Amino acid sequence: MTVALTDRIDMADSSELSLDEMFDALERMPVPEGYKVEIVEGTVHMSPQRDAHWEIIRRIVRALEDRFGMQVKVKSDVRIDFPGHKNGFAPDVVKLSDTAQLDSHRRWRYQDVEFVTEVISSGTADSDYGKKKAAYATAGVPVYLIADPYTGLCHVFTLPQDDEYRNKLTIKFGEPIDLTGTVIDLVLETADFPRD
Repeated sequence: MTVALTDRIDMADSSELSLDEMFDALERMPVPEGYKVEIVEGTVHMSPQRDAHWEIIRRIVRALEDRFGMQVKVKSDVRIDFPGHKNGFAPDVVKLSDTAQLDSHRRWRYQDVEFVTEVISSGTADSDYGKKKAAYATAGVPVYLIADPYTGLCHVFTLPQDDEYRNKLTIKFGEPIDLTGTVIDLVLETADFPRD
C-alpha cells in the first residue's frame, strides 16, 4: 500500500517547497517502522516492506556482494536525487561505481549509479514501471531490474536513451537472469525469489 502523504498532512504546497525542504519536513514526522518514504515527481509516497519484498532485496544484495566483494558500494532505501521534477528516490537496491563519493550534501549522486532494482509493493507498481523507470533512463542508469513478486516476473531494462530503455528482457521467477555483458556482469539466480 502506498499512501500519498500530501493528502493527509498539513505540509505547505509541495510546489513551494524544495526537495530538501520536503525531506526535512518528513524527517520530523513519525513514519511507521517497516515503511520507506520517497518523493516521486513532488508527491510523497510511503510504502510498507513485506517479507517477500525484503527477501528479494536481500538475495540481490548478497549476489552483488558475492560478485564484487564486501567493499562493493551497494545501498538500499537510501535517498538519491534523480533527474526530473522533485525526484528523491530511495531505491530498493542500488549499486554505485567503485569511484562514487558522497557529494557536499552527504548524498550519493545519480551519475554514479550503475544498477537499480525496485521490488514491487502493492502500491508502487505505477511509479516503478512508469515515472521511476523514465527517471532512471534519463539518468543513464545502465541496468534497471524490476522484481515483481505478485506476477512472479523480473523485467530487466538496458540501453537507456532519453527517458526510455531500448532493451527489455522478461524472466520468470525460478529462471536465472543473465546480466553478463552488462556493467553488473553476473548471472542472478531467482530460484529462491518468493511470491507474494
